[in-house]
Amino acid sequence: MDGTERLFERMVHEHQDRVFAFSLALTGNRHDAEEVAQDTFLKAYRALVTYPPDRIRDLKQKPWLHRIALNVVRNRARGTRPRLVELNGSEPDHALGTEDGALLKMEMDALAQRVAGLPARYRDAVVLRHVQELSYEEAADALGQPVGTVKSNVHRGLKLLRGDTDDDSDN
Repeated sequence: MDGTERLFERMVHEHQDRVFAFSLALTGNRHDAEEVAQDTFLKAYRALVTYPPDRIRDLKQKPWLHRIALNVVRNRARGTRPRLVELNGSEPDHALGTEDGALLKMEMDALAQRVAGLPARYRDAVVLRHVQELSYEEAADALGQPVGTVKSNVHRGLKLLRGDTDDDSDN
């Protein structure tokens, strides 16, 4: 069990920022993203302690953690708990002291909201590929989809973000 705990600690250290950013992109809300990231690592730990050593050794951590986070977000969306709405200024950000920094933060928040508003199949693929910078193969593994489907969903999601509405096969 000691080796599993060390592995888990290293996994959290290496992937916590990426899992939080992925969660934020999916939820569009920092509070929800924090909860999703915590739930993701809790589920990961619970799974790790049940895995045999050979499965742990062959584990592709990045897509595995993204798949867990994606499932946490999907499960939360099915639930009926009320969403907390983040108010401007509710989280002081001392790193952004200039007007330019504040404008950048507003633009990033607006983009996160737009990405979070995409249909789930496009949002998940776009975030994994372009925000989390997973390869198409890693994103396909995390989503449990063929690589071609992920490529198509990334393309369509980016078209929607750009405002292109003449998508011919969105049915």
